[in-house]
Amino acid sequence: MKPKQALSQAWDVIIIGAGMGGGLAGRRLTERGLSVLFLEKGVAGYRNERQSYSDGGDPLARRLRGYWPKPVEAHDGSKVSHYFAPLGSGVGGSSVFYAAALERPEPHDLDAMPGLDHPTGGWPVGFQSFLPYFDQAEDILYVRGGVDPLSSVPSVKLHPAPEFTPEEQAMIEDFCSRGMHPYYSHIARKALEGCTNCLAGKCPRACKMDGRSAGVEPALASGHAALITECDVEEFCEDQPGQITSVRVRHEGESYMLRARTYVLAAGSFGSPTLLLRSTGRDAAGCANSSDWVGRGLMFHIDNFFAVWPRRGAKPIGNSRAVSTRDFYVVNGERNGLVQSMGYEANYGTILRFLLMQYERSRFAKYKKLRRLLNFPALLAEKLFGNADVFVAQMEDFPVRENRVILNAKDPEVFTFEYKVARDVFTRQVGLRRAIRRAVGWWRMMFLSIKPIVNVGHPLGTLRFGNDPATSVLDPDCKAHDLQNLYVADGSFMPTSMGVNPSLTIAANALRVADIIADRAEQAKHKTEAT
Repeated sequence: MKPKQALSQAWDVIIIGAGMGGGLAGRRLTERGLSVLFLEKGVAGYRNERQSYSDGGDPLARRLRGYWPKPVEAHDGSKVSHYFAPLGSGVGGSSVFYAAALERPEPHDLDAMPGLDHPTGGWPVGFQSFLPYFDQAEDILYVRGGVDPLSSVPSVKLHPAPEFTPEEQAMIEDFCSRGMHPYYSHIARKALEGCTNCLAGKCPRACKMDGRSAGVEPALASGHAALITECDVEEFCEDQPGQITSVRVRHEGESYMLRARTYVLAAGSFGSPTLLLRSTGRDAAGCANSSDWVGRGLMFHIDNFFAVWPRRGAKPIGNSRAVSTRDFYVVNGERNGLVQSMGYEANYGTILRFLLMQYERSRFAKYKKLRRLLNFPALLAEKLFGNADVFVAQMEDFPVRENRVILNAKDPEVFTFEYKVARDVFTRQVGLRRAIRRAVGWWRMMFLSIKPIVNVGHPLGTLRFGNDPATSVLDPDCKAHDLQNLYVADGSFMPTSMGVNPSLTIAANALRVADIIADRAEQAKHKTEAT
């Protein structure tokens, strides 16, 4: 659809962003009979595309492939770094490139529990309220996996896991023999006949379930939704106090004002606060920002990559995301997170990629010619690791007010943020790594990095929800405290990062928010009919 066509219709909801949150929210809203207009910055893409995410490239090439076109700009207090973050821009957003790991959080991720402190005292909406939406999201996204023996709340909608390969089974048995509790990872993939295991890349069929295949496409098929791609949303317009009256967009060089009764912001934890900060028509501090929390509380996950050698005579699991364990989710009362297989071996290409990733974020990144020297340690490491598999131990990040998204004065497409790794991360990392070495065996594994690796592909928390308008941007329904008709359905709503990948929680919350909007629309309709 073109913006001129959209002007002629009365939309119930405009959704900004067509990723996991926007896609699932749009699907549920259309199922409830509401009309939805998706506004997406990126391209529609071709349904038969199969490429994986790749760093580098010029902005136009990246845009055409569905990547965010520009590098991020990261300020850590001592230096400024520029590098490409694994962020999508197109129908499905980043989710079309993700590895489809959709693990549900534990109750202590959301609630204050006896004997385990919560960073914020608990979410304003607790685990039991989210539980039915976790179930719905797992069902819609066709999450398959094994029963997690350490989870206190089983996933009743979980679809059966595939059979382990002999290599995976050997790794599972190896971990079990060492007192660990591995299970088949929870992955959103139907594994249709002829499945080619499109993890960490675009799936040409509706096999891997993501924001596109499980969200936007079903919404469009309903006949109640339309999509405008390559659409830059420049500003929210608040012509009446407490009410978004329109959004100003630019499409093919022309400017338009699009209107709906309700607006859902789902542009991601970088894009959503950036848009609000740019919307200064009524308040110089930005739209919905009376608390001065828009953009603040930025969190990521902290990754600890390590190589594990299979037992003597066994083969590596290779291109497999099948093995997960929560044995290190909490260590000595400290909150950490999930351990997962990464789906690749510790070969030359993998090791070089890790070295380059850390180099690009170091103070030496400006010396481009030195990058070539990384080939030598990568070759040596390949000889050392041989057939080892790569795992990641994910660590929860805690919210800090000073860690925040800010506007880039030169280029609005450059996501810019101030972020320092908190001291507690280093302390928790020591305990986590010691526990992993003890469990797996010091002679069987090796960590691939020394410093904490910030997973910039998991930005979270920049429009946190809460009960107090002075310390949050959104209320418990994920509606802006300051506005009657603006909701948020991406990962920016989260006040803590949890110990698992955020996608399932984003999807569950998007369904919850959509139901809230639809319920209120029905109530308003009944009230009008009664009068």
